[in-house]
Amino acid sequence: MNKKSNGIMAYLGTIGALLILCVLWTILSKNFLTYSNLMSVLKQTSFNALLSTGMLFCLITAGIELSVGANATFSACVMGMLVTRGVTNPVLLIVIALIMGTLIGLINGTLLTRLHLPHPFVSTLGMKNFLWGAALLVTGSQMISFNAAPGVMWLGSATIGGFPVSFIVVVVIYILLHILLTKTALGRSIYCAGGNMEATRLSGINSANVLTFCYALSGFMAALAGIVSVGRSGICNGTNAIQPYDTDAIAACVIGGASFMGGKGTMFGTMLGALIISVLRNGFSLLAIDSAVQNMVLGLVIIGAVLLDVTRENMAAKARRKAAAAQAK
Repeated sequence: MNKKSNGIMAYLGTIGALLILCVLWTILSKNFLTYSNLMSVLKQTSFNALLSTGMLFCLITAGIELSVGANATFSACVMGMLVTRGVTNPVLLIVIALIMGTLIGLINGTLLTRLHLPHPFVSTLGMKNFLWGAALLVTGSQMISFNAAPGVMWLGSATIGGFPVSFIVVVVIYILLHILLTKTALGRSIYCAGGNMEATRLSGINSANVLTFCYALSGFMAALAGIVSVGRSGICNGTNAIQPYDTDAIAACVIGGASFMGGKGTMFGTMLGALIISVLRNGFSLLAIDSAVQNMVLGLVIIGAVLLDVTRENMAAKARRKAAAAQAK
């Protein structure tokens, strides 16, 4: 009962932070609370929310995925390269991008579980730099337009009554993955792997397969985010692979209640975190605040969220020790 109450209180705090931020931007900018701007926020949220889903699964297993942004850019650049070679079938382009992204995630998972690299920080950071170079290579360091394949841009650009289709897709995906995490044996195995890897092994769960699934899913979601980014901009650009998209995804997860220590995190909390990041960036843009300041503030937000998580963990551990001591008496 206490655990459930704590979860509700954590959500209330995050929702409260989002509402306070919205009120602040409304006071500072008359354009914030317009319908077109709010729909723009949802469009911005879609990209980060998709990256954050894969990041959340990795964080739950006490891992991290630093190549999600580069993977999204590379997947988009592969489509761009194919367009320049006359491939314009949107279904084929999208399928190839999703396969490429998933394959990269699978490689990250294999490096961790089969080749036993010491930490996913190593393999995913290396993969980020590799994909940055690969994205520049396949595009010849040029921006590529998708005007010849407008169907590819539909997911990221289409709206229904002004409401972005990409955000509808995000909501559907979040509901499905919430069910996976909370109602299936695989979901329980993912949380178990993050909470205690040794206990997971002793219980008969193949932890290597669980971790590989999480990183492959992260790759798939990154590719889907790359497809959405093409719809928003109409181009692909290999230089974007080095952008701090992974930082925004980590921030969304941590703000939403995920922990670097593993075993924690929910889809609903991650959605709230992604919305907070998008609202922050949107307000900064409306007020014409320099991007350097934006990144500084986001860095402080991440540090604050991690400090809050560490404080919560320490308080919970202290409470458990007190309860154990009282029971021993």
